[in-house]
Amino acid sequence: MTDKIALTPKTHTTPPAKFSHGVKKGNVLQVAGQVGFLPAEEGRPPTPAGPTLREQTLQTLANVRAILEEGGASWDDAMMIRVYLTEVDHFAEVNQIYNAYFEEQGLTTPPAARTTVYVGLPAGLLIEIDVLAVLG
Repeated sequence: MTDKIALTPKTHTTPPAKFSHGVKKGNVLQVAGQVGFLPAEEGRPPTPAGPTLREQTLQTLANVRAILEEGGASWDDAMMIRVYLTEVDHFAEVNQIYNAYFEEQGLTTPPAARTTVYVGLPAGLLIEIDVLAVLG
């Protein structure tokens, strides 16, 4: 039986409740929903990047990537990416940022993806992303 390992990169704060930023078990890695918070600094509360959608999206992708790397994975291991937006009008811009980002990352085979619009993010946050990755 493989142990379940909680993942918290140095760039992230300790979660405020009983959850992990990412969990790895065997060759499966689930990244919890990440938002565009800047890297953690001692004594400073989580601070969003931005205020633009582009800044928050790129920071969110960087935060997801940090967890993937902490678990020994890369974007090429991503099987499913879920994107949550607070505004339906942001679809086109996010798709443009997303496509350019993954082209720059050299992603060989795009993962499955889903984008949903919902209003459940804290004030000022525009995007959340979670990822399911399978290593090997």
